[in-house]
Amino acid sequence: MGPNNIFFLFLMIYFLSGLLSGSPVGLFSLLFRNPLAFLLLAPAIFFSIVIHEVAHGWVAEKMGDGTARWLGRISLDPRKHFDPVGTLMLFFTGFGWAKPVPINVSNFYSFRQGLILVSGAGIAANFILAFLAILSLHWLSLTLYSPIHLFLIYLARVNIMLASFNLIPIPPLDGSKILMGFASREMQYTLERIEPYGFFIIIGLLFFGLLDPLIDLFQWIMMGIIDLLIP
Repeated sequence: MGPNNIFFLFLMIYFLSGLLSGSPVGLFSLLFRNPLAFLLLAPAIFFSIVIHEVAHGWVAEKMGDGTARWLGRISLDPRKHFDPVGTLMLFFTGFGWAKPVPINVSNFYSFRQGLILVSGAGIAANFILAFLAILSLHWLSLTLYSPIHLFLIYLARVNIMLASFNLIPIPPLDGSKILMGFASREMQYTLERIEPYGFFIIIGLLFFGLLDPLIDLFQWIMMGIIDLLIP
């Protein structure tokens, strides 16, 4: 059974268990519990994920790798980044992903610098989106809990979460690639060996709540920086 089949099987077991327990999860359940929240949150999530992937491809091009450009992936068109399994996971479990932008690190002008900057680009893009959303909430005179007000809140929360989650140094998350850019060759080799099992490691750690303190720390740091930047 291939990796995608395993992911799909995991998805179906998780979703069916939610239905049987009367507690469906993910965006699918939100659609029935709060349609307005779904209509505001779903675009915020998909836009944020697309921006994350485009940022990877754009910085990779600046570092000498035009692979993403050649394949048409430096685009805000969500169809270019659609991953069927990742989207289903998002709808039914609340944990999903887009199709990763292809990167050829051998084309980088500098391997370590390229790896750090390209891997950090998606995180930086999400942080900037969160900052702009929170800045808009401070500067615009919006009706409390109006659709625009709620959308900006969702956009800020989604991007802080995405940036924090991707900072986790477990392959294939961006944090592991940033770590590889600073690490010794032996450490890089260890992280490369872990990567095929990274998805299952992350799912397991999330299930038992072991990643929550680290994610909370990253979110606290980012919100602290934004508080310093916004007068």
